[in-house]
Amino acid sequence: MSESNIHNSDDRIAFIFPGQGSQAVGMGKDLAEKYPIARQTFEEADDALGYKLSQLCFEGPEEQLRLTEITQPAILTASIAALRVLETRIFKPTFVAGHSLGEYSAHVASGTIRFADAVRTVRNRGKYMQEAVPVGVGTMAAILGMDAQKVADVCRDAAQGEVCSPANINSPEQIVISGNTAAVERGVKLADERGAKRAKVLPVSAPFHCSLMKPAQDRLEPELNHLKMQKPVYPVACNVDATLVVDDIRAASTLVAQVTSSVQWDPCMRLLIAKGVQTFIEIGPGKVLCGLMRQIDRSKACLNVSDEASLQKTLASLVPVETN
Repeated sequence: MSESNIHNSDDRIAFIFPGQGSQAVGMGKDLAEKYPIARQTFEEADDALGYKLSQLCFEGPEEQLRLTEITQPAILTASIAALRVLETRIFKPTFVAGHSLGEYSAHVASGTIRFADAVRTVRNRGKYMQEAVPVGVGTMAAILGMDAQKVADVCRDAAQGEVCSPANINSPEQIVISGNTAAVERGVKLADERGAKRAKVLPVSAPFHCSLMKPAQDRLEPELNHLKMQKPVYPVACNVDATLVVDDIRAASTLVAQVTSSVQWDPCMRLLIAKGVQTFIEIGPGKVLCGLMRQIDRSKACLNVSDEASLQKTLASLVPVETN
């Protein structure tokens, strides 16, 4: 797309936030060293949790950062630190969205949920998800280069009385399935036989976004219902059904449903594109969502902010160059 499209302040911008899997030791450290607001964000998370999350983000060890109940608040905190540095410097977004866990970051960005409340909630969400299924009983697999209907058929045929279902509809090229380990392994084999470009079991600790997560959903629901939520400032594209959430009641119910529902990421992004979004900014660690956007619609700009270098690059793309 032409550079002038990015510079136009009438353009619709969407802020998008990554989910689990984007964590890396060192995330947020650069911004926390340079910007007081980023440092304060990590301190706020440390206070909310009662331990030094900041230290785990900045220094690791990686094994601890990979524990779901640490990963989830860590990614949320790194994302909100980057958001707070960015948001005073550019136009406001028209919409926000986040992938799975990232939907909590999107609601913090939209003012629906207070940051400290979100940090504590996603710590518990991670804990409940991890405890919902004994280790080894469930897993997830990525199916590449197979359309959604064919993947749904593969899951149906692989289930054989167990759970196997599409968990993340990420892009036309990538769908993740989830369920009982044996059923998911059968799904991988069937997908290979039926012409998927690639199918592989993922190194995950639990089968997220399928019916096996019902115990986690039941534990999380009363906590979400007790949270004081506000009406979102920016509409939030919702993972569960790819519609816009514009009120606090629905924000809570969709975050509850999200635990066992598949993440409709591709339809969410297409919804925002249909609403006129030209520029997406991925805020937080990694560039996973920008990679997916290339598979969804290459004509849209996807910028990212995770550290000082990416922040400056994104600001340069968004601010018109002054000419005399």
